[in-house]
Amino acid sequence: MRFQLSEDQRALQTGVRGLLAARFGREQLRAALGVGEAPELDRGLWRELGTAGFFSLRLPETAGGVGLGLPEAVLAFEEAGRVLLPGPLIATQLAAGVVPGAATGETVVTVVDGGGVVEWLGAADVVRGDAAGAAALRSVDPLTPLHRVADPDSGDRTDVLLTSLLTAAEQLGTAARVCELAAQHARTREQFGRPIGAFQAVQQLCAGILVRVELARAAVYAAAVTVDPVDIAAARLLADEAAVRGARDCLQVHGGMGFTWESDVHLYLKRAWVRARRPGSVTEGEEVLAAALLAEAR
Repeated sequence: MRFQLSEDQRALQTGVRGLLAARFGREQLRAALGVGEAPELDRGLWRELGTAGFFSLRLPETAGGVGLGLPEAVLAFEEAGRVLLPGPLIATQLAAGVVPGAATGETVVTVVDGGGVVEWLGAADVVRGDAAGAAALRSVDPLTPLHRVADPDSGDRTDVLLTSLLTAAEQLGTAARVCELAAQHARTREQFGRPIGAFQAVQQLCAGILVRVELARAAVYAAAVTVDPVDIAAARLLADEAAVRGARDCLQVHGGMGFTWESDVHLYLKRAWVRARRPGSVTEGEEVLAAALLAEAR
């Protein structure tokens, strides 16, 4: 099967990338960090995303949405992952058409799911699920505030599948970006009078990052078309690995400077770690794939 993007899909991808570059580029990312302070959601940006149709891509036009599909939502979330766009993006996307104002960005939604960890609880206008007994956690990602709930809701199965797929799309965008950062640094950083990309060890790191990105991209795009639980589980596993391992290898390419606040690389790793804990994570995905393999063997 070939999963090539159509002209309309490429135009959507370009449009979302342009919007995010203008409204949440590196300058805005650095400004949002507020080291030592709790992150705040940019409500103006949230409404602008709603106006642009970011949250209503899958909503029918008759209901005020864009009238596209899951593949297009995946492309948009891939771009969000590239720039580390903060906020409960998936929860608000899933709430479009269900919670008034969610599709337009007027209402911020978060969800309590089977993971027991809730993102952006304090900023939400609407919480889907029971958040009783929520306690703030110290988040490894400075742009993702977290709470833990005592008795997490198992959540709707369809929502869990879509959450896993859209998380995979965000992870894919992050993996693609750290691949670019690694390649850029390898070309420009010099040691012993040569770019470090001339050394085999660095070449192998960069090549490994690229291979994992392309494997994850094929799996994520395919899962967006088939919407098969097994395909989604496989895509999530590959995307999580591409983002987490890719960011770690990118850090190694950058050396010690990758861990400093002057660099963005560690921010991509921290966000990838947080996303990897969402529903559909490694253990759950492995169980789905194992069950499918056992069923085929019988």
